[in-house]
Amino acid sequence: MIRIRWQSRRHSWRGPLQVLALLAGLLLASPAAATEERALVAAASDLQFALEAVAARFQEESGQEVRLSFGSSGNFARQIRQGAGFELFLSADEAYVEMLADAGLTQDEGVLYALGRLVIIVPGNSSVKADAELNELEAALEDGRLRRFAIANPEHAPYGARAAEVLRHKGLWEAIQPALILGENVSQAAQFAVSGNAEGGLVAYSLARSTALSERGDSALLPESWHSPLRQRMVLMKGAGPTAQAFYAYLQQPEARRILADYGFELPPDMDEKDG
Repeated sequence: MIRIRWQSRRHSWRGPLQVLALLAGLLLASPAAATEERALVAAASDLQFALEAVAARFQEESGQEVRLSFGSSGNFARQIRQGAGFELFLSADEAYVEMLADAGLTQDEGVLYALGRLVIIVPGNSSVKADAELNELEAALEDGRLRRFAIANPEHAPYGARAAEVLRHKGLWEAIQPALILGENVSQAAQFAVSGNAEGGLVAYSLARSTALSERGDSALLPESWHSPLRQRMVLMKGAGPTAQAFYAYLQQPEARRILADYGFELPPDMDEKDG
């Protein structure tokens, strides 16, 4: 912390311009000013635990810091279009990155960094068991055991949209409507699902693998053929600073990819691929 002691003697006053110059010099030289160089990163909430781990390793190795904001990809895309100052965007659905690229807001079309998966997760006190075919969920709907069931909002959260596809594939979408509770993003939906006030939910595999959730519930990985792919793409925004660019490059390196894989993400063999 910088402390400036104002002298009361008349001759110690050098005028407002000199004082402002002194203040500017002290701030520029201070460690606090360095924190202003942290890159602003908008990330899909399925990345909450994985990206925090990657960012911590990045800071340890480079000395550079990033400021992470987690939420739904659709909401972030809207905010960026409205002028939000994010420098790097990691979306859970590449369609939002492509939309921003078409609007001329990104440096390029970005790279595919991961493929997401969905699970059903249930808390320890649930009357529903976690099974990959959702037969237990279907039975709970039929016999009235299902009171509340969580997914992310399909209107702007990619994992919510894919959860709706899964429920339609199973023929449960209409029947489950009275029980659905919608999270603003998939992380909030996961919290609802394991809160004990719901029988479960459909959420990101990466969240279910975290200690924060795995200790609170059981999960089962759903067939990826039941929904359209969760192709997760990241991109630098125009005007991104050097720290954001360094973090973007780091996310494509083996150590960052290993961390993402540890959290259940499938990794594309070629980070630059567009169609595979």
